[in-house]
Formats: sequence, structure tokens, C-alpha cells
Amino acid sequence: MSNFLGSHAINMDAKGRIAIPTRVREELAEVCGGRIVLTANADEERCLLVYPEPQWDEIRPQIEALPNMNKAARRLQRKMLGHATPLELDGAGRVLVPPTLRSYARLEKKLMLVGQGKKLELWSEERWFAWLDESEDDDDMPPEMESLSL
Repeated sequence: MSNFLGSHAINMDAKGRIAIPTRVREELAEVCGGRIVLTANADEERCLLVYPEPQWDEIRPQIEALPNMNKAARRLQRKMLGHATPLELDGAGRVLVPPTLRSYARLEKKLMLVGQGKKLELWSEERWFAWLDESEDDDDMPPEMESLSL
């Protein structure tokens, strides 16, 4: 089971390639042989989701099974399935981010790769720090969070 934690400041080169940090690359090599699926985040946040291929293989059928006559479900399917791109890290631990995904997430040179347990998020550094600075008062706390003791 993957355990992606922490945040990493990384750069994207002029061709759209990113180098995955060593610690993350080693974890990806172990859990999926460096095979990942990069897709759009269906949430309101314009970032990309990086799934190890086996993790994507588990959630893809769940996304496909959603009722496509429901507008919200159809939107999620279009974003996540329509942008899903299987990729494999090269020998140097790099991967090419497709232009459509770079555009969707508004990625430029400076990026943040953020661990989320079973997956990672890829953010524009500027948008990541803006998101961190946003007010947290917008959403109600779900009951599952009320029992946490951090």
C-alpha cells in the first residue's frame, strides 16, 4: 500500500517534464513499477491527481459506475476519465505532463507535489500557496472530523 506524505517543491522544464523527487519515485517504483495515471481533480481546485496505476485501477470502475444521467456525476466522469492519462516514469524519474493537463491546472515552471496517502496532487506553486492562505470558514466541518484529536 502506498503512503505518499509531505509536500515537495519541484520544477517543470520547458518541454513540460517534471522530475519526481527520489523518495516519491522509490515509493512509486515499489507500488506500481513507475506506472501512474495523471488526471484532473474533479473538485473545484484546479490541480492534478497522480495515482499509482493499481490505485487508479481500483477507483476507475467506481467512477464509471456513477449514474451518467446525473449532472454532477457526469461532470466528475468527464473531468477524471476524460483527462486520465497513463504515464510511465523514465529512467531519470521524469514524466511528461500533457499540454491539456498543464493548461487545466494552470501549471508553469514552479510546482508543488503534495502527498495525499494513496495518491499525490500536482499544483501550481502559486495556486498552492494561495489555497493555503484562503479562509477555512467556507465549509462546515463534517461529523467525521469532529471526533479527530490532532
